Amino acid sequence: MRSMKQQVPSSRNAMVAAAAVLLLGVVTVAYAGEETSAHPVRHVKDNTIVSNESPRAKLKIQNGFRFVGTQKVTLYGVAEAEQYLFVKSGPDNIVQRFYLVQFEHFLPTNDHTYSYDSKLTTQIGDLQFIYNVGSFPDYVALVTGDSASDGAAMGRLLAKHDLSLPHKAVHVRMFHLPSVDHRTELMIIYGEALPQNTTVPVGKDPIHLDTESPSSAQMFLEHARQGLTIQTR
Repeated sequence: MRSMKQQVPSSRNAMVAAAAVLLLGVVTVAYAGEETSAHPVRHVKDNTIVSNESPRAKLKIQNGFRFVGTQKVTLYGVAEAEQYLFVKSGPDNIVQRFYLVQFEHFLPTNDHTYSYDSKLTTQIGDLQFIYNVGSFPDYVALVTGDSASDGAAMGRLLAKHDLSLPHKAVHVRMFHLPSVDHRTELMIIYGEALPQNTTVPVGKDPIHLDTESPSSAQMFLEHARQGLTIQTR
């Protein structure tokens, strides 16, 4: 989503998300013209996303997170993305923790590439990610502020299941560029609600915890890493 990617400098302002087919507990998604439904590009089973390309890997979300669904979105007419959403929610249906796994690529109608200025990297399983960590006084406003963004698309998917995002929150955004031409990316966003009495710095505007509170940033990065296993295939 623009709102979620906005916090990391990038060469483009686009995103997209995924369409879903649910059959016997297995969700399959395929790009038109790339593979048939008999040979889906990706599917979900037992909280594991099995991806056959970009990258070819298995991404397992920790038990306890509920798979909400998947959808396909066109972002600003320049990119497409598949979104896979896993959440832990409280009794009030407010999301306490979530993973948004997004496979994205630019359309052949443009020559855009993905590029990030952040020098921070982390390894999860077999893949390396560029990442950053931020805190937000009103995460709902960040995500839903642009109705055309991938964040707003995620919000609509949550709403279909009577779920809503927390206001005060932290997220960890991680980006992996699987192709040499940098026209595809895997983005993973881990989000976590903050209690009202949190000691994590939260201002009137978003705060880059990587620079303002490195110890907090590392703590949430570890939370994100602990709930996710990645194995290339």
